[in-house]
Amino acid sequence: MSPLSKVQLHRQAEQLVDFINKSPSPFHVVDVCRSWLRGANFTELKEKQSWCGAIKPNGRYFFTRNGSSIVAFAVGGKFRPGNGTSIVAAHSDSPCLKLKPVSKKSGSGFLQVGVQTYGGGLWHTWFDRDLSVAGRVMVRDGAGGYAARLVSIDEPIMRIPSLAIHMDRSANEAFKFNKEIHMTPILATVDKVLNGTSDEENAPAHHPVLLERIAKQLDISTADIADFELCLFDTQKATIGGLLNELIYAARLDNLNSSYCAIEGLINSLSGENALENDSHVRLVALFDNEEVGSTSAYGANSALLESALRRIQASCDGANMTSFEEAVANSYMISSDVTHAVHPNYSEKHESNHRPEMQKGPAIKVNANQRYATTALTSTILKDIAKRSDIPLQEFVVRNDSPCGSTIGPMLSAQLGLRTIDIGNPLLAMHSIREVCGADDVGMLVKLFENFFIEFAALDAKITAD
Repeated sequence: MSPLSKVQLHRQAEQLVDFINKSPSPFHVVDVCRSWLRGANFTELKEKQSWCGAIKPNGRYFFTRNGSSIVAFAVGGKFRPGNGTSIVAAHSDSPCLKLKPVSKKSGSGFLQVGVQTYGGGLWHTWFDRDLSVAGRVMVRDGAGGYAARLVSIDEPIMRIPSLAIHMDRSANEAFKFNKEIHMTPILATVDKVLNGTSDEENAPAHHPVLLERIAKQLDISTADIADFELCLFDTQKATIGGLLNELIYAARLDNLNSSYCAIEGLINSLSGENALENDSHVRLVALFDNEEVGSTSAYGANSALLESALRRIQASCDGANMTSFEEAVANSYMISSDVTHAVHPNYSEKHESNHRPEMQKGPAIKVNANQRYATTALTSTILKDIAKRSDIPLQEFVVRNDSPCGSTIGPMLSAQLGLRTIDIGNPLLAMHSIREVCGADDVGMLVKLFENFFIEFAALDAKITAD
């Protein structure tokens, strides 16, 4: 049983739902996290500026990159250069559709929007959904400069209709479609637009009615829009469901489930008076963009983002020497948190018989002999010890030998830096669907596990002998 009360577990589930509903794009994820961190007395740092003298023991800090990745950390009161960092890493992005640079399309009396597929989505689930757009808009400021603004249009303004069964009798046997042709959303009818005031014929890249709606949302002129990065999202809100309110139905649970739990766990670990006073480590959360497409970007996990953060933290503290970073890496430990596959009651044969994570039974440790996950006997022993003392149940997940295995940012970061790493995640059904399902109680359990990891790891690591 979890040490958390039903009230506490339900509150964490509700907060995850709220987090998802406020975060239709990675830019919004980071913006929400920024707000929460500021509310918890974190100070924002800038990568373009020097951190020397800015980072102090007992201090709380964060910085962002590209507006879609964020690193938050708290420095222990007894931290010295060369000491380790207790890390939880996750990702801020999810499979989606993104507007093309030239999105203006039309056909058969409809205005349509050209989109690109991002990541490995379960694309058939995007048909017949009430869709809209969200993301970042670069806005002219009137003085020759530009500012990034976030936009999210909550009303359903787009839809990808299915073909009627009468026109494709084989649809229930095999729903086949071409992602370039058949996944082009409808935006409006041509007649309705032409009867309005939009200059449709002279717009080279995007439909004027779409630009006007974006401009209205931001309270600017369409002429002020320099460019944008917009993704489509399902306007149906995330919610708690199930007969006993034991499930969460939502988009982007992969991986906002982990992102929320990481940030909440870090903040909760600092809630006690003098919470950092006796900690010799740095407590750090990193949320990366672009995991769903391989992480190779300036703000993905396959960049120097985490290494840069760790180096700057070490170098910015009094007493740093030439090997402080290398010493710190050897003293550090990372939890790579990404959702895992819950056993499906209708497809239970897809799971290895001894490794079938269930919802409401806690997060699962992910193991793969071919290093698709970074878990080792050492790293699992450490986390199992913390979970046991926290009364948090853990499960284990291994794919069948005749099934392909996905991967995470864990092996990538572990290999780059030499970090001791474990891969874990809450069980999920319908992963990469536009609408996924997870256990409500698992959220609170993962938050509590992260909270206690931040508090307890430094002391536990001093008792570990394994070089």
